[in-house]
Amino acid sequence: MGAARDRLVDGLYGLGWAGVKKLPEPAAAALGRRIADTAWKRRGKSVLRLESNLARVVPDAGPDRLRELSRAGMRSYLRYWMESFRLPTMDPRRFGTDVEFQDEHLLREALASGRGVIVALPHLANWDLAGAWAVGHIGVPFTTVAERLKPETLYDRFVAYRESLGMEVLPHNGGAAFGTLARRLRAGGLVCLVADRDLSASGVEVDFFGSAARMPAGPALLAQQTGAVLLPATLHYGSPPKMYGRIHPAVEVPGSGTRTEKTKAMTQAVADAFAQGIAAHPEDWHMLQRLWLDDLEERP
Repeated sequence: MGAARDRLVDGLYGLGWAGVKKLPEPAAAALGRRIADTAWKRRGKSVLRLESNLARVVPDAGPDRLRELSRAGMRSYLRYWMESFRLPTMDPRRFGTDVEFQDEHLLREALASGRGVIVALPHLANWDLAGAWAVGHIGVPFTTVAERLKPETLYDRFVAYRESLGMEVLPHNGGAAFGTLARRLRAGGLVCLVADRDLSASGVEVDFFGSAARMPAGPALLAQQTGAVLLPATLHYGSPPKMYGRIHPAVEVPGSGTRTEKTKAMTQAVADAFAQGIAAHPEDWHMLQRLWLDDLEERP
C-alpha cells in the first residue's frame, strides 16, 4: 500500500510539473483558485490548522474574518504551487520586474563585504521565486537545504526543479549539511534557509506572537561560526504576477554570553522579523501544520 501511494503522489506532482507549466498564465492562476476554493470549502485538517494558526497572528479576528483569511491563505498557497510549476519556463528577465524587494541594498552590501550571507525566510508567499530572483536579478547563485521527502522520486523532482533555477540543494540529514553551508559562507557565498518551523530536539524556543514555538538554530550558529551576515527576509504577494519582499536589518552576534545564549537571542531576533512580515500579510503565510508548542500532541 505504501509503495502504491508513493507512486500515486509522485505521479500527481509529475502531472503538475508537466501540465501546469504548459497552461497560459491566466488559466494556471484560475486553476489554482478553483483548487484552493474546493479545499477550503471541505474544511479539512489543513484548513482548520491554518485558521488556528491565523487566530494567533490576528487575535482580534472573529470567525468570519478568520474564514476570509483562511480562504485567501489557501488561494495564496495554491498560487505558490502554480507559480512553482511554471518557474523553470519563466523568462528570467521577469525576475527583475515581477519581484521587488524593499531595502535590497542591505543584501547587495552584505554580499559585497565578502563575509558570506545567510538569508532566513519564513513560509511566506513564494520563497522559490525569491530564490530565482536572487540568481536571475542579483546574479548570485546560492545554497539551500531541502528536507527529504517521500517517495524518494518526489524529493528528486524537487531537487532537480530547484537546481534548474540555479540553486545548490543539500539534503537535510541531521547536521550533515552544516559543514558544507559553512564552507560556502567562508568562501563569501550566499545561503538561503526557510527557518520558521523546527520541531526537532535542536530547535530553539522563541516567543512568537505571544506563545512558545521552536525555530531552527542553524542560521544563528552559522553566523557565529563563519562570521557571515545574517539577514531575515519576508515576502508577500501583490496583484499577479507581482511579489514583494523586504530585507530586514542584519541580526548581529551578541558581544557577550554563552554560545547557547547567543543562539537564542539571535533566533528570537529572526522570529521577531518574521512576525513583522507575517502580521502585515497573514494571508500569505503558508503554515498548514502545527507550530506552537502548546498545539503539539502529547508525546511520550
